[in-house]
Amino acid sequence: MPLFLLTLPDPDKARGDDPELSFHSAGADGFARELEHALRDDVLFQRWRGKQDDPDAVPESLAVTDPSATVEGEQDDLAIVLRARTSLSGQVLKHRLRMLAGSNWTLNDVR
Repeated sequence: MPLFLLTLPDPDKARGDDPELSFHSAGADGFARELEHALRDDVLFQRWRGKQDDPDAVPESLAVTDPSATVEGEQDDLAIVLRARTSLSGQVLKHRLRMLAGSNWTLNDVR
């Protein structure tokens, strides 16, 4: 299962465009928990889908989940480092991160 290494360079700015879908945490453990939840079940995706002009037009490929996904978070100076182990595609992971953090994250490596 791939390991995605991610950074939230400025955790205070790690918020998506819609506050109802965004991260609410301030610390590494909270960010990790919220991302893990977004990967394991479809609650975040379904809330996002319901806000679309044509929810039925949303590709089902974005709805997939990985019940065994794990995410660990660690404070690194002022940034948060997240290690997400999941079978989900990079496309799905990036979509969930855009909802949660907007563009305020970086994908550093995939192993």
